[in-house]
Amino acid sequence: MNIEKIRADFPILSEPVAYLDNAASSQKPRQVIDAIKECYETYYANVHRGLYRFSEEATDKYEKAREAVAEFIGTRKKNESNARDIVFTRNATEAINLVAYSWGETNIKRGDTIVVSIMEHHSNFVPWQQLAKRKKAKLEIFDIDPKTYEIPESELEKLHNTKFVAITHASNVLGTINDVREIAKIAHDSNPDSVVLVDGAQSAPHIPVDVERIGCDFFAITGHKMLGPSGIGALYGKAELLEKMPPFLYGGDMIREVRKEQSTWNEIPYKFEAGTPNISGAIGLHAAIDYLNGIRMEKIAEYEKKLTKYVMKKLGEIDGVRQFGPKNTNNRLGIIPFTVDGVHPHDVAAILDEHDIAIRSGHHCAMPLHERLGLDSTNRTSFYVYNTKEEIDRMIDAIEEAKKTFGIGTTGNEAKAKQTRGKSK
Repeated sequence: MNIEKIRADFPILSEPVAYLDNAASSQKPRQVIDAIKECYETYYANVHRGLYRFSEEATDKYEKAREAVAEFIGTRKKNESNARDIVFTRNATEAINLVAYSWGETNIKRGDTIVVSIMEHHSNFVPWQQLAKRKKAKLEIFDIDPKTYEIPESELEKLHNTKFVAITHASNVLGTINDVREIAKIAHDSNPDSVVLVDGAQSAPHIPVDVERIGCDFFAITGHKMLGPSGIGALYGKAELLEKMPPFLYGGDMIREVRKEQSTWNEIPYKFEAGTPNISGAIGLHAAIDYLNGIRMEKIAEYEKKLTKYVMKKLGEIDGVRQFGPKNTNNRLGIIPFTVDGVHPHDVAAILDEHDIAIRSGHHCAMPLHERLGLDSTNRTSFYVYNTKEEIDRMIDAIEEAKKTFGIGTTGNEAKAKQTRGKSK
């Protein structure tokens, strides 16, 4: 891949900042920005409701975005229309909550078992924790092996006869890629009525996804982590489940008929899309998907794997730096949490910011995981297709500066490391 050419597509990257907080949100290429701008400048109108040209064009592009999402995550073949199993939401959080309130409130009963993992983002932990409390269901939690940072096979016994499973495809803290296909198979084999939701907020932007191969019942994504705009996400759900679920919100466009005594609902997916949707957001997400497809997800995954190996090696050369997450880069994304002995993560992040390097510090909306690891907080560096080894080298040098600022010495490894940094992209 021509990384310099890719970087040229991102206006914000003309700034001197090394943006290494992609697990939180990604930057946007000009193609996405231009698609949104074109929408507002040339054809914007409400969708599904007008018989005039602007509305018809906006509707057509909005529905083509739905088809693009379906194809991108493997639920529709190319050029196949009517992606009824894709519901547009504001983000992955709303997609997960839609399932919790619409499917969960209807189907979870007293004594049922809900399974989540200790590595879940709060968005895929708290809704099920609270649902279990309301319904007096049992909440089971997959533990992780503190050495491999993966879910041990022995933990999968908790899937026996479970009613619902909510599992992240990839951890937003550790980068761990979970075997969601195996988890879904075990759950369904144990209980044919079991339902499996996969949080794909981290995986979909970085690795190829095929929900039909995974075999999950629901899959959530968010646009802002995959080069798209904020305020747009999507929920994939098996049509037979969506058909039976009650609406999540009420209002315009999700209804078929309203009478004084009773209302009836629109067909799926519109039953779950109340009110004026984020039209420009969906169009921007389509442009982001086109951009990712133009590079190819396989190439993105391979490039980020190389960056991850490089970062793990360089961080390993700094005395006092602890890394967390799988050592095998085949089992993780380009997300690396770390700590620096004697320096609080917030101080590390602040010093890196002084060097125009953006990383994250804190618990990353995963407090149960940090508690399991015996940590209050960590630093997290995370990469995307536009990041370079030179940016990584700058981060490594700034970490060394952070140590010096707090009077923490280094070893001879520092000189050796500086000599080998940045020799190739």
